[in-house]
Amino acid sequence: MNQTPIPHDIGLQLPINVTFLHIVLVFVFLLHILFVNFMVAGTTFAFIFQVIGLFKKKYDKLAYEISSTVTVNKSLAIVLGVGPLLAINLGYTLYFYSSTALTGIAWLMVIPLVTLAFLLTYLHKYTWEKLENHKLFSIAIGFTSTVLFWLIPFIFLANVNLMLFPSQWPKVSGFLSSLLIPNVIPRYFHFMTATMAVTSLFAVGWFGRKKYNLKENLAGFTKAEIKKLFYSIAFITTCFQFFIGPLTLLTLPVHGISLNVYLFFIFGLLFAILFMILVWRELRSEKALLGKHFWGIIILLTVTVICMGFGRHEYRERAVTPHRMLVEQKTQNFYWQAEAAQTRERLGISTAPKKSPGEAAFETNCSVCHAKESVLVGPSLVEINEIYQDYPEGIVEWSKAPEVKRGGPVMPPFKHLGDETLLEIANYMLSALDEQE
Repeated sequence: MNQTPIPHDIGLQLPINVTFLHIVLVFVFLLHILFVNFMVAGTTFAFIFQVIGLFKKKYDKLAYEISSTVTVNKSLAIVLGVGPLLAINLGYTLYFYSSTALTGIAWLMVIPLVTLAFLLTYLHKYTWEKLENHKLFSIAIGFTSTVLFWLIPFIFLANVNLMLFPSQWPKVSGFLSSLLIPNVIPRYFHFMTATMAVTSLFAVGWFGRKKYNLKENLAGFTKAEIKKLFYSIAFITTCFQFFIGPLTLLTLPVHGISLNVYLFFIFGLLFAILFMILVWRELRSEKALLGKHFWGIIILLTVTVICMGFGRHEYRERAVTPHRMLVEQKTQNFYWQAEAAQTRERLGISTAPKKSPGEAAFETNCSVCHAKESVLVGPSLVEINEIYQDYPEGIVEWSKAPEVKRGGPVMPPFKHLGDETLLEIANYMLSALDEQE
């Protein structure tokens, strides 16, 4: 943490309870991600089935029906993205903007890339019939939008991931270098496989509902066939998640891991196993019973996602807490320095030239609160000499773990300076009055 940038923050209280803010952040983010999943995987499925449709015509119709859902889900994803963006800006201002700045041009490109991807999805959908005799061109449009929708989450994940590791900020100089953090790639593929699984279940419900006119819209398919197709995709992609998920967890730096993080992920894993069992039963069911477990599957998946969402939030909190404490200390020091500077100006006290490493360190870290003879925020050196005469080690120990004294404000700990520097400061403090004489 010694090389980590530690700025001071704006000392303003949050307008709402922190716990409530975190709960809101988790739920609104999961709701936003749900429709992002439908958008990203929907575009991917439309492209894949359109290619298959070159050889089997009924899959071309399936591709069109899926592409018709993408534009609506895209709009919902954007609207629902406002909530988590505001919450993360409010709760993690310093970390979000730092990672945003460090990912640089890639982050700035998100808006034009999203705009282009959206325009391509509209173009793909509304030129479907006009390009009936130019399928390769239509497929090229679908492919381009799919590539963009696979790239944009990569940028987002790299940015959000970088928030967790202030110690890595000095090493990052752009988007590509942010990808060198070990867990970025596993986390990305875990997200993308989840996207495929969740959207497959959406397709099961959407095309399998009673009011959906399958004969008119998807001639050549039966409802049982559609359900088994998308249940199979959900099952296979979730199998990949059972491998990628633990890999993502194992590549996370240990300083954010806690018992609560493990418990959230273990419970999520247990519900995911039950989810897989029900999906397998659906795949093995007779046509008449197919769909019997659908809502049970949705409930288990929802609980799994909530567990994973809170597990990731718990890790995020633990990961940034050490740095956040240093920022709070720096902020407190900043305000004390401002108050002490005003007091010095009022008393006409000037800073003496630096004569030794101990004095230099004292001037940098202590002089804003301690003067030789005058009482500023803290006691003067005269009083400190009376207490610690010939005992600089006592000053060192006190500086590392100060306590409440005389009812005044608690001095922030200076353990981060190290024993050697603290001892130099202590020796100077006990000799400064002799030098003055």
